[in-house]
Amino acid sequence: MPPPPAPSPSERRPVTRADPGFAPAKINLALHVTGRRGDGYHLLDSLVVFAGVGDRLSAAPADRLSLRVSGPRAEGVPTGPENLVLRAARLLDPARGAALTLDKRLPAMAGIGGGSSDAAAALRLLSDLWGLALPAAADTAALGADVPVCLDPVPQRMRGIGERLAPLPALPPVWTVLVNPGVPVATPEIFRRLASPDNPGLGAVPRCADAAALAGWLRGLRNDLQPAAEALAPQVSTACGALAAQPGCLLSRMSGSGATCFGLFATTATADAAAASLSAAEPGWWVAAAPLLS
Repeated sequence: MPPPPAPSPSERRPVTRADPGFAPAKINLALHVTGRRGDGYHLLDSLVVFAGVGDRLSAAPADRLSLRVSGPRAEGVPTGPENLVLRAARLLDPARGAALTLDKRLPAMAGIGGGSSDAAAALRLLSDLWGLALPAAADTAALGADVPVCLDPVPQRMRGIGERLAPLPALPPVWTVLVNPGVPVATPEIFRRLASPDNPGLGAVPRCADAAALAGWLRGLRNDLQPAAEALAPQVSTACGALAAQPGCLLSRMSGSGATCFGLFATTATADAAAASLSAAEPGWWVAAAPLLS
């Protein structure tokens, strides 16, 4: 089955405090693994940003809690209690009801935080609907390591096992093209294949004047999980190479534990052209162009 079409420019939207149901794709511009705790959890130092493409969640008053999933990526998404959206709702208040509808557009288990971003959107929406305070980011860690950073989708530095967050300077205008080659990559297996759990952190994060400066700084950083992912799924390397070959691509890299890769571009025109070219060349890939949110 061919993948659903990428979002058109008119479907992209920035997330704002007035748009709590938008669940944007999370991108790890850099991800350094800096240690491993005694309990087996790895320590990270990661630069996290969000793209203007994602899922959408809506909520309506109801006597009981329910979830309906629609959209081009709905197939295979569970609607039972294991779904992170419902787990987030029960974390906020286990006794209240709401009718939740998830328009699923991001590929699942793709290294761009789709489920975590959906859960964060549920917390934002239901805190408004139920008149409750939004929980602190640290209090959402039980839902997964990426939920705290997704709660406030702005550029952040994420350290520890995801619980230590610090805001970053606003990004310069920059666009991204996201590519998922459609191969499964299991995060536990990626960490098992990691060459070393003890690597240097990111260092100081500068304020970058433009997209070229941001990409230039990022070239000195890395995703420590990418070599393991490429060994497990060579399509990751193919996707990154295809992005890098597009005119105007300033940097290409894998996000998270993969298999989604991103390319950075200085203009929406070059990003849209790259997305169109990649979609035509690889009709089986999921491809989307969008601005990075600042």
